[in-house]
Amino acid sequence: MPALDLALLTTAALEAGQIARRYWRTSPETWEKPGHQGPVSEADIAIDRRLRQMLTAARPGYGWLSEETEDDPARLGAERVFIVDPIDGTRAFLEGDRSFSHALAVAEAGRVVAAVVFLPMRDKLYSAIRGGGAYLNGASIRPSARTALDGASVLATRPAFDPEHWAGPVPHVHRALRASLAYRLCLVAEGRYDAMLTIRDSWHWDTAAGSLILTEAGAAVTDLGGCPLIYNTAPPLSRGIVAAPPALHAEILSRLA
Repeated sequence: MPALDLALLTTAALEAGQIARRYWRTSPETWEKPGHQGPVSEADIAIDRRLRQMLTAARPGYGWLSEETEDDPARLGAERVFIVDPIDGTRAFLEGDRSFSHALAVAEAGRVVAAVVFLPMRDKLYSAIRGGGAYLNGASIRPSARTALDGASVLATRPAFDPEHWAGPVPHVHRALRASLAYRLCLVAEGRYDAMLTIRDSWHWDTAAGSLILTEAGAAVTDLGGCPLIYNTAPPLSRGIVAAPPALHAEILSRLA
């Protein structure tokens, strides 16, 4: 079943990309979400509607969790659930940046079993099924071999390296950032960056797809306490994210406050 779900997710992600291309750099209608949750656009909504239509028609018994759909508690009783971010990195999308993504996953009993992250403006399709490895445009990917945090390249916001988050001296790293959290996870999976760290609580739709791609590539990913990420919970949040090759992941956890 995961292989069939992966094929379905891939088809859906490619169609999402076609919709995104039609709206990109055309100044789509935009508004702010309540509670300072950031912008949303008519492109987000159009993609969300199409993905929900496609995916739930093909798998009517699956639950649905999406950033742009009002949460339905019925998903908690579903054996499998789609976890979707129609546009991860909406602000970047609206600014004409190419680094937004579509993140699609299927979770079963709290664990992601199939995942796709697609960057339509970069022609990058990351994919994985549980036990089947991780791929970028069909080629196998692996994380870096980095073991030491000092000197590592880390995708994180600047506040993640404020002194209060670290038990000792703040690590000396080469910090970078991408708007899409799903893309950040995939960049670690393919070894272009050594680690990814976010101190803030993370929504499941931002991390579900990337987390499987990471682990299937051979990296480790947990919350800030070192606990495995469990999906399709209420609320759909994880307590931060630490993602890196196993030895580096262990060092990050040991140095966090």
